[in-house]
Amino acid sequence: MTSHDLGAAEEFPPHVLREYALVADGERGALVGPRGDFAWLCAPRWDADGVFSCLIGGPGVYAVTPEEPRFVWGGYYESGTLIWRSRWITSSGFTECREALAYPGDPHTAVVLRRVVALDGPARVRVVLDVRAGFGRYRMSQLKQADGVWTARSGPLRMRWSGGGGATVRADGALELHLTLDPGAFHDLVLEISDQTLPRVPVQAPEAWLATETSWAAAVPKLGPSLAAGDSRHSYAVLAGLTSSSGGMAAAATMSLPERSKAGRNYDYRYVWIRDQCYAGQAVAADGPHRLLDDAVSFVAERVLADGPDLKPAYTVACGPVPGEESLSRLSGYPGGADKIGNWVNRQFQLDSLGEALQLFAAAAGHDHLDTLHWQAAEVAVKAIETRWRDPDAGVWELGNRRWAHSRLMCVAGLRAIAAAGTPPGQAAAWQTLADAILADVATDSLHASGRWQRAPDDDRVDAALLLPAIRGAVPATDPRSLATLGAIAADLSSEGYLYRYRHDQRPLQEAEGAFVLCGFLMALATHQLGRTSEAVGWFERNRAACGPPALFTEEFDTHQHQLRGNLPQAFVHAGMFESSARLARPWDGH
Repeated sequence: MTSHDLGAAEEFPPHVLREYALVADGERGALVGPRGDFAWLCAPRWDADGVFSCLIGGPGVYAVTPEEPRFVWGGYYESGTLIWRSRWITSSGFTECREALAYPGDPHTAVVLRRVVALDGPARVRVVLDVRAGFGRYRMSQLKQADGVWTARSGPLRMRWSGGGGATVRADGALELHLTLDPGAFHDLVLEISDQTLPRVPVQAPEAWLATETSWAAAVPKLGPSLAAGDSRHSYAVLAGLTSSSGGMAAAATMSLPERSKAGRNYDYRYVWIRDQCYAGQAVAADGPHRLLDDAVSFVAERVLADGPDLKPAYTVACGPVPGEESLSRLSGYPGGADKIGNWVNRQFQLDSLGEALQLFAAAAGHDHLDTLHWQAAEVAVKAIETRWRDPDAGVWELGNRRWAHSRLMCVAGLRAIAAAGTPPGQAAAWQTLADAILADVATDSLHASGRWQRAPDDDRVDAALLLPAIRGAVPATDPRSLATLGAIAADLSSEGYLYRYRHDQRPLQEAEGAFVLCGFLMALATHQLGRTSEAVGWFERNRAACGPPALFTEEFDTHQHQLRGNLPQAFVHAGMFESSARLARPWDGH
């Protein structure tokens, strides 16, 4: 794609990921960079085509940026929300732009709220709006302005922009507005993008801001004691922002952000992974019976009841199938990566998801939040395990089909958890017997000569995912196999306080891939479980810092360059941080 085709996006090249903040409303999410550039937004839903895609080399951007070329950027989230305040210090004063998607979101209409505020001194900002639906395929058309409100079409989408009445149409089709505000003054901009006919009356900024503030206050509950209360509250808000009205939680807001430069490891994570949703639900349950626990149980139970032993690893937030992977070769991609839409996960079977579902249901039962329909889903999940536990699967890291030890051990953990969650004695005994049989099978073919678990019968390497069986109760943490596994993982997969998934080859760990932040939090849980408190806190604090100023985590952390790698934000890492923070604040309770 040529620079002419990029239009306004050419003025706003990508930043390093650590500098992006997320605003989200449950139905979609946007990334805003340090120049006030909305570089990413898909509409109307998470898995729809991008309307702002300059993050991955496409057209489309919405920027509110200082007129002065020299400025210093900063920003912060309002506590317990995904309302972000971009802040710039210029030679003439301090300027803020309050940013949000109206919350909770409507599945058909994105409402972007932006309020420019002259905090100290006058504010002079330039506003550029270039809506490009279809990852840039469609320019804005039918542009009209009446009573200070712009309307337009972009492919199948309708657009309305309030507050930009003084804007002009540029040669590239974008709208550009120049604002000058006196000290203490503010100016509201409201952008509506929909796949339906917009209501006759535009969204009014004061009412939308008030509703968004009120809704966030209701969505993020008061949390119990935790090791990092502010970060826990923020992670809960991130998970809430990723969770749609269907209850489904997008695994990440983005697609195609590379885990490793030019390694072909860039994926589309804008879907609901059953495993990730279970991780999030179990994490929330560690603090209390909050709404995100109920959302996770509802979504997962519905999928289990519908698909049983054919449960897919992932679905769209609307409960549909994940589309197959294809390349967007007409876009240049985020530096070091290539653009891909859809995901090949739809062709996989992941056995551990069934075990994770049972652990989620058991966690909800512990709070008396499992109703009759959910219990039926638990029974269906058990029957699915009975049917499929001997089958090879893709495993937690979605690799080739093998009889992965982790997958089978997660089924053991799930069966033990649900059997102890108020199940009738006869049924509980049968489920424990099945768990014993699966555990014996793993011990027969995936127990290393050194006494630790190994990845698979034909793969004797150790894997950080094998911390989970002890954490979740498949086997006791003090079992010699658990202790040997923990020791081997610490010795072979850790470096400088970070943990890696497994060894790819003989290269140093950090040369093969980034540190896997979720695994660092698992190590914090595993060592805390054994009463090694100082060690657990060290792991927690090291990995809690693997983020940028907006405190968003990606899947991996490049320890050499101290940069984020992969899609942003990665929900299961925020879940791991939340659970670790809650559990490390008290003695391990075994639940």
